[in-house]
Amino acid sequence: MKQRELVVVGGGPAGMAAALAARAAGVRDVLLLERDQHLGGILNQCIHPGFGLHHFKEELTGPEYADRFAALVKADPGIEVSLRSFVVKLTGDREITYLRPGAMEDIKAGAVILATGCRERTREMIPIPGSRPAGVFPAGLAQKMVNMEGWIPGREAVIVGSGDIGLIMARRMALEGVTVKAVIEIQKTSRGLVRNVVQCLEDFGIPLHFQHRITAIHGADRVERVGVIRVDADFKDIPGTAFEIACDTVLVSVGLIPENELLEMAGGLVDRRTNTPVADEVNLTSLPGIFACGNAAKVYDLADSVTRDSELAGRMAAKYLGAAV
Repeated sequence: MKQRELVVVGGGPAGMAAALAARAAGVRDVLLLERDQHLGGILNQCIHPGFGLHHFKEELTGPEYADRFAALVKADPGIEVSLRSFVVKLTGDREITYLRPGAMEDIKAGAVILATGCRERTREMIPIPGSRPAGVFPAGLAQKMVNMEGWIPGREAVIVGSGDIGLIMARRMALEGVTVKAVIEIQKTSRGLVRNVVQCLEDFGIPLHFQHRITAIHGADRVERVGVIRVDADFKDIPGTAFEIACDTVLVSVGLIPENELLEMAGGLVDRRTNTPVADEVNLTSLPGIFACGNAAKVYDLADSVTRDSELAGRMAAKYLGAAV
């Protein structure tokens, strides 16, 4: 079994920042595994500006932010990047099995940093009653469809939840000529950044209904309309406040779930409520030599904050390896 000093799982902003920081702290050998065909992670589909204000002191788009780190990673001779590489097994002894094009590899790592990011919560996790027609998408999937594949998911949309991805997709859909009928939020306030509420909804005249929920999705082959009702402080329906909105598309933006199945597979403790590692401080896990950073450690609002804490994870891994300078 081949020995590697440090293995970073995930080539998004967290993984790249951690790998670079570890190298700067003295780690000589870093293997960066990324399951996609490009470095950058979720940032590759985030073509809107607003990144880099803290880290680079200038405003960048997501791909621009990612490209700056990708260039540094590729230029570093001590970082080996393996793209289209999917980790299928991790043990508490830091033994890793991963698939790459044409082969399955087994390696033993001195330390591991998990930068595996998040997946989206789906309609079934809320849940929303009704039929199961075409036209219901997680907001992040819709973002990838529009920004990377060039597909428009529909013509009249309702967005469930006011997380940042949902707010940004409300604007993106409007810019593509889609009529965004409303954003439905069950809480009293938005879960997204204030700047996104202003720039994505208010500037485009898109209604935001607080303390409302979707009661049902209606449609046979395709979404035809959604039922909406106002709720009280205890999230109970208020009689007489129900109404319907005609639409052919529903985007669901109801939160993210950190991807920590590998940590769980290795025997690490995972909080069942948040799916984050159980540890005394950020970036640590319950297993020695295995660290977590970025959205795998906790869900962040800003990529700049991901970079800051992931650099700390890289230095922590270097210290664990005894390579800190």
